[in-house]
Amino acid sequence: MEKLVVIGLGLIGGSLAKDLKIRGNYEVVGLDTNESHIEKAIELEIIDRKGDFSDVEKANIVIIAVPVNLIGKVTTKVLDAISPNCLVFDVGSVKNEICIEVQNHKKRKNFVAAHPLAGTEFSGPEAAILNLFDEKVNIICEPDKTNWKILDKALSVFKLLNMRIKMMNPVEHDRHIAYVSHLSHISSFMLGKTVLQIEKNEEAIFDMASTGFASTVRLAKSNANTWAPIFLENKENIIRSLNEYVKNLNEFKSLIENADDEGLKTTMIEANYIKSILNGIN
Repeated sequence: MEKLVVIGLGLIGGSLAKDLKIRGNYEVVGLDTNESHIEKAIELEIIDRKGDFSDVEKANIVIIAVPVNLIGKVTTKVLDAISPNCLVFDVGSVKNEICIEVQNHKKRKNFVAAHPLAGTEFSGPEAAILNLFDEKVNIICEPDKTNWKILDKALSVFKLLNMRIKMMNPVEHDRHIAYVSHLSHISSFMLGKTVLQIEKNEEAIFDMASTGFASTVRLAKSNANTWAPIFLENKENIIRSLNEYVKNLNEFKSLIENADDEGLKTTMIEANYIKSILNGIN
């Protein structure tokens, strides 16, 4: 039985621990600075036991699932301690700064910079769910900087999780993810804030909120402690995408102010093309 150490027992770390505990032959050890997360993870049988940093030294696999602004520091500390054949991978949604921070580490070859594109709006170990990663894309950055045996081990773990693999440059990753993930979270947060500001009747929000509103604002329930570091770590790409988004909102506002029926229809028809992309139709 191999020792799997999971550092950070939130939604992603907890779900990885939960799945791999069932699908693989691992003793799953959990580390978290929040003691209640450890207790809940043990209670829910997400992990086998609480660990400490000495477990890292004897680990076969270490998963780093802490907030993105801490990943570089934690990864460096983990790489300092691991055995020569240990696989270390992170799950952060911002990759370039992490890759830069560990690029000169003597054990860089043991590290895989990964980003599983999976999640929900909930947080903490109680949010961990089985099969979260099934058929989801897992992006790996700079695979050429990982020892091939370590990379092969990582791919075996991701195969256990039934994930699809995509290789990507970390700079490109951060740019693309700002547009298709980070911007959608900001939109949801600000939609929620706007409705709360202009509609003071909470009962009216509850009674009149359609499924469309609920799905659009769903991401506004996401954990601020997780997402604030993400926005700041990827701020250049996010600001670029926000500038374009604000420009489009202002143009749409002008079309409504000018009662431009044809302009509104044309803009919405152009936006409808996203349906073809999401349906896999070229």
